[in-house]
Amino acid sequence: MSKPLLSKSKQKEIALQRIRVLFQQAGDIFPKNKALADRHVALARKISMKVHAQIPQELKRRMCKHCYSYLRPSVNARIRTRGGKVIISCLECKKFTRIPIKRPGKA
Repeated sequence: MSKPLLSKSKQKEIALQRIRVLFQQAGDIFPKNKALADRHVALARKISMKVHAQIPQELKRRMCKHCYSYLRPSVNARIRTRGGKVIISCLECKKFTRIPIKRPGKA
């Protein structure tokens, strides 16, 4: 096997840039073509798995963890707060994600 052309840190940096671009494109194309927006999210996920790079938290919350579709509040996602948690419901697959709300005094 030959050595990779780029170091792992450089690969992760390029992958994160590409993931951000894919989520930006998914947001732009979502009103016209929801399937293509979902495809962009799936590609971003595949890139992150290939180079072992984590998707940034603000982008991770824009995708359904169950069906990997792009989430747009009030269009195909419902966002509610209840019991110290943010609940994001995907209206495509009818599943939900709970995210705890961090208190400002407790770190």
